[in-house]
Amino acid sequence: QVQLVESGGGLVQPGGSLRLSCAASGIIIRIGDMAWYRQAPGKQRELVATITRGGNTNYADSVKGRFTISRDNAKNTVYLPMDSLKPEDTAVYYCNAQSKRGSIWSSTWDDVWGQGTQVTVSS
Repeated sequence: QVQLVESGGGLVQPGGSLRLSCAASGIIIRIGDMAWYRQAPGKQRELVATITRGGNTNYADSVKGRFTISRDNAKNTVYLPMDSLKPEDTAVYYCNAQSKRGSIWSSTWDDVWGQGTQVTVSS
């Protein structure tokens, strides 16, 4: 079973920066696509950024140019440095990963979520 643990959230002033990290642990066969989502109070969870194992990335329009997703496949870790933070970025940020199930030859992937880390942007 694979677990994801996020870290790096906190309180920051508008215009500031934070760096989120998410590490996968447990019995890992292979980690595929990884992503960051966020959920603000009273709103639905939304996709922030995704990254494939090969490093291809996609971003929500609202964070393009400010957030940068990256990963270290050897450490099974994904990062999200966030710059020029705005109050509307306030949310719980969740890490998501696709974890191969069974064996390296398997074509089945589990959808794994972290517990979330709070990011608050406020003066």
